[in-house]
Amino acid sequence: MSTDLSPLAGRLALVTGASRGIGYASALALAKAGAHVIATARTQGGLEELDDEIFQATGEHATLAPFDLVDGGAIDRLGGAIFERWGKLDILLHAGGMLGPLTPMSHLEPREFDKVLAVNLKAPYRMIRSYEPLLLKSDAARAIFFTTSVAAGRAFWGPYATTKNGLEAMVRSWADEMESNALRATLVNPGKMRTRMRQQAYPGEDPETLPEPAEIGPLMVELANPDLSPPLEVDFQEWRQGPSVAALI
Repeated sequence: MSTDLSPLAGRLALVTGASRGIGYASALALAKAGAHVIATARTQGGLEELDDEIFQATGEHATLAPFDLVDGGAIDRLGGAIFERWGKLDILLHAGGMLGPLTPMSHLEPREFDKVLAVNLKAPYRMIRSYEPLLLKSDAARAIFFTTSVAAGRAFWGPYATTKNGLEAMVRSWADEMESNALRATLVNPGKMRTRMRQQAYPGEDPETLPEPAEIGPLMVELANPDLSPPLEVDFQEWRQGPSVAALI
């Protein structure tokens, strides 16, 4: 059982996209809540900054695994390394993603579409395939994925919307398959947030009007808590108005 001070004590968490933004904030929050964090991203420097902050806050280091999400072999190898060292995985938090070009679908180059597909859709599939056996070794595994309101489709957002729509369908299907065991998957819509991706999409927007990624940390801790049963879908903006995840079930 967890404690109020360290609700994730003894838990092992893998966080993608952990070098900045939501991934960084989530990894830090999970570590502060007692989890040992395996942090992945392409940027070694960002991961090292995260590790420094985790160590300063907890006295413990994270495990850093720098690689590109398009490298399916690296995803598989990490799964093997986790099995050899820990034998299980309690929390999978997939925050890595790619915006891609904001352009009419007919103007999109095939190689650009392939890259967005590889990062936003094929990578989470490879993680589900590779890490499901590890998650099933946990007594209360939690898998958290990020989606967006534009998944329904929006002009010029074709690649991003298409891949996020596919991610939603994939996670819902997987969650349905896992209904009879202790693994629970959740789709989180963070909404407007002060991230680099948001700035790329809306360069004229004042970032000071948006929530900091750190504000989503407590929600990630709640969703990862083995003593709570998380819902399939959570809207961060709605959660901010309520007392807890339990209120959204």
